[in-house]
Amino acid sequence: MTEKNDKPLPLKGVTVIALEQAIAAPLCTRQLAEQGARVIKVERPGTGDFARAYDDRVNGLSSHFVWVNRSKESLTLNLKSAAAQEILHRLLAEADILVQNLAPGATARMGLSFEQLHQQYPQLIVCDISGYGEGGPYQDKKAYDLLIQSESGFLSVTGTPDAGGMVKAGCSVADIAAGMYASNAVLSALLLRARTEEGAHIDVSMLESLVEWMGYPLYYSYDGAQPPARAGASHATIYPYGSFPVGDGKTVMLGLQNDREWRAFCEQVLKYPELAQDPRYRDNPRRSENREELAARIAEVFAGMTLEEVICRLDKAGIANAVVNDMAHVWHHPQLTARDRWLDVATPVGSIPALKAPGLYFPEAVSGVPAVGEHKAAILQQLGYSPDRIDQFERDGVI
Repeated sequence: MTEKNDKPLPLKGVTVIALEQAIAAPLCTRQLAEQGARVIKVERPGTGDFARAYDDRVNGLSSHFVWVNRSKESLTLNLKSAAAQEILHRLLAEADILVQNLAPGATARMGLSFEQLHQQYPQLIVCDISGYGEGGPYQDKKAYDLLIQSESGFLSVTGTPDAGGMVKAGCSVADIAAGMYASNAVLSALLLRARTEEGAHIDVSMLESLVEWMGYPLYYSYDGAQPPARAGASHATIYPYGSFPVGDGKTVMLGLQNDREWRAFCEQVLKYPELAQDPRYRDNPRRSENREELAARIAEVFAGMTLEEVICRLDKAGIANAVVNDMAHVWHHPQLTARDRWLDVATPVGSIPALKAPGLYFPEAVSGVPAVGEHKAAILQQLGYSPDRIDQFERDGVI
């Protein structure tokens, strides 16, 4: 198999076969692709990954799909056919990693479980991503991001305190958590294989990934203690921390972490130094208990100021703060622009902007978002299939 470039990249020479859909596995493999791995995305003939049809907001393409599927090659296979299974196994024979998040039990029914594959390809790393993981009473239960947010307890602490006030996260946090843990585990498995010459089985569940993120509320409610209350855009246990209205109709976000910052806030921002000594607010537990009356005091001061004036005082006092950006402002965020964090990537409908991968970034590893089956002929020719045989596969509905 050909490598995607000739420059030194951490995963140069590594080939990933991706039986993936939606977000979790595609995000995992995009991370690997943009560190130099060759990722071959196997999709359904005709329609491809169902995430391609989630919406059409990016010049007719799906916002979800273009986000997590750049830098890959697309091969369409009807995995119910024997010929497609033969093609897949030719790919696996030369691959380093298989990543999959198909429906529970689907790969096992196709003979693609780790136990089955390990006998044929002992160095192959198999990464299974699912809602609940292998084994246990929930193994075969369908899972979507919202459902995992619910099962993990995330919804119980997210939203507003009023009845019915629970709110899901505005992005796919369970999918993202699982995808990132999976990519990290794959990198560890590659290092381990370099020592043992053996492949490994990685079993990542969305539930366990998001429950790991719930560590603070879990421990806060340890041994039957009262869990943190839903606090909207505020913090359940730290105060002042959250959103506050300002006189020009805008909102400022701010956060105080300790008593030193509280004193500076009273002296330099509110201009009420005596408030720092008020026994109702002397430490964070007291401030949190009396947050309603403290919020009224803060709002009274901020009502006579513009957002710019409030932020100026907060910055001078060393108090963490932020404005509430919408998506239009994020596209033009001055910090992202100053740090040159945007790049252009190709798609089947033209170039679009994309955020560079955080951390180590390898521009030579980034390529476009593939059309459905865009690379099928090239991949099959590399596997030794003739043009006539490829045409026959097309006619037979194999690819």
